[in-house]
Amino acid sequence: MAERIDWESRGKTIEQLIREQQSFENQQLLVELSLDSGETSKPISVVVKGRGTCVLMYVDNSLEEQG
Repeated sequence: MAERIDWESRGKTIEQLIREQQSFENQQLLVELSLDSGETSKPISVVVKGRGTCVLMYVDNSLEEQG
């Protein structure tokens, strides 16, 4: 079994994430979130503070519209 890189299991702080995003030349890029190594991704809809963490959320309003 391959050893996990520290950030894979520990995650990143808001400061680390902002620093990485600031390194992108195009600051207008849309930010998306993937849970399957990039095979699929969804745009970040909402950023909330929850239980001592910053949570990036995708909200699918189409499910509401179908109901």
